[in-house]
Amino acid sequence: MSMDPLSALREFTIRGELEKIVRVNGEFRFGDEYSFPCSVETAYRSTKGNRYTLETLVHYIKNHHLKHTEYFQNTFALGIPSVTLPDRKPILNYLLGTLSSTDSIEYRPEDPSFAAPNPLTLPHSDADHHIHKSEDNDDEFNFISTIKSVERPLKDRESLLECKNRDFYSVLVAATKREEERQRIESHQRKDGLVAKSRLMGADERGLGFADDLGYDATPKPKMHLKGTKVGEGVPIILVPSAFQTLITIYNVKEFLEDGIYIPTDVKVKQMKGARPDCVTVQKKLSRDRVVTAYEVRDKPSALKPEDWDRVVAVFVLGKEWQFKDWPFKDHVDIFNKITGFYMRFEDDSLESAKTVKQWNVKIISISKNKRHQDRAAALEVWDRLEEFVRSRSHS
Repeated sequence: MSMDPLSALREFTIRGELEKIVRVNGEFRFGDEYSFPCSVETAYRSTKGNRYTLETLVHYIKNHHLKHTEYFQNTFALGIPSVTLPDRKPILNYLLGTLSSTDSIEYRPEDPSFAAPNPLTLPHSDADHHIHKSEDNDDEFNFISTIKSVERPLKDRESLLECKNRDFYSVLVAATKREEERQRIESHQRKDGLVAKSRLMGADERGLGFADDLGYDATPKPKMHLKGTKVGEGVPIILVPSAFQTLITIYNVKEFLEDGIYIPTDVKVKQMKGARPDCVTVQKKLSRDRVVTAYEVRDKPSALKPEDWDRVVAVFVLGKEWQFKDWPFKDHVDIFNKITGFYMRFEDDSLESAKTVKQWNVKIISISKNKRHQDRAAALEVWDRLEEFVRSRSHS
């Protein structure tokens, strides 16, 4: 009797023979007993509605001891879809044989090797009786099979989720417009408060003046100039990429620059339940400076008005030219003359990835994948370069 991939995986897990499941080209070999394509969908349906592939389940059962965040980062790096948190325990218990059946398992006639697993191969399992039940009455079984074979579903959960012929980006933009508008109003209120506060503290238009003993400096400050471009009034802006494959994003920039702690973006997205901030305010709290300048961090350059660009002082780069598409500058030489650039990388990543960046006037900041106590020094490197740059521009 043929075997389906889910039952084969369960059999090998119960036997304690996971090491015999070996990937060869695009398929998994189960010892010399079975082989299935890695990407084949199993009968186990996720709580999200999609079916788990054999590759996802094999990777999970071999790595189920990892904490969910580590496991998620690991699957993300390998490009394998992960098992969701609610599904972890039921899948583990089912594959180990402690759970004999679950509503999440759903065999279809069109499944590869659609057949009940051989009851002899699975010890102490009630699941087999559920699957075999129909065979007691061949007429009923064939009748259902016949109906299913001529059924043509117009829509199922997966096709609905796929949004065929729909541009997901435009759906997302439409859905988030109202939320962004609310955040924009809030951020403007915060910004007005910060501008007023920085002026009261004796800061000039850039928040870089020095207060007298009363904390207030009555002498008007001259306007600053950047090589031929005036500095816009208000809070200076730092731009970060909106792409997820970069280390610093709008989600984790505040902890990194203010507290000197690097938290991976996917962890922050979960903590914030996916709510994307439109604008984040950061201040240097890592040293005892008299006057603390507030900076605005944004990740949508396309939303900046011409006068906003006058306030942009720094950018975290992806290392890809397309990041600067439609920026109001001649080229990256022009950009990095007027804006200071930073490129964040893990210290043990290959230098190949920073090849393009090395040709730019950009400061490369390396952090460790594991040693979080080193983050503070990296954040201070960013602040030193940023403040030195702002000072040099104000005097030129």
